[in-house]
Amino acid sequence: MSASRTALLVMDFQNGIVQRIADDSVVAAAARAVEAARAADIPVIFVRVAFRPGYPETAASNLSFSALSQAGDAFTQDNPATQVVDALAPRADEPVAVKRRVSAFTGSDLEVLLRGAGADSLVLTGLSTSGVVLSTIRQAADLDYRLTVLSDACADNEPDVHRVLIEKVFPKQAQVMTADEWVKSL
Repeated sequence: MSASRTALLVMDFQNGIVQRIADDSVVAAAARAVEAARAADIPVIFVRVAFRPGYPETAASNLSFSALSQAGDAFTQDNPATQVVDALAPRADEPVAVKRRVSAFTGSDLEVLLRGAGADSLVLTGLSTSGVVLSTIRQAADLDYRLTVLSDACADNEPDVHRVLIEKVFPKQAQVMTADEWVKSL
């Protein structure tokens, strides 16, 4: 059996989401993880949520996304609000997957990128804990990835929801640790 290959997922750390959810410490924790992954030759894959102009991917029946068509171009793929924040800027050799739903896998080429990287273990960071992180953990677990969640490199608008997910839900499918604990383990 071959050695395990890890990839770091940096999910939805984009301008329009960071300004609503994260404090500076969450972005800083994610930045430490990105820096350590790069130093350890661990692939870093960025994921952002964005849509085509006119939002053809959003169905009226989808409560989460149907209101976006009223948001003008705020969540379109070229809007500055959907770009990765400068503090975590991807390098030219780091892929950015654009997703069209909550999970990082749905409507993106993430699975193809992970296969190309030979990844079987994922380390997750993201905004929000109850959105992209939860949905991605569930789908990644069903796809048999080994999972780690960096608790301080995730955040949610609802601190109690974040705490319950990190302390009670995620440990059933993932190892949960801080970014600094993960960095020290490399």
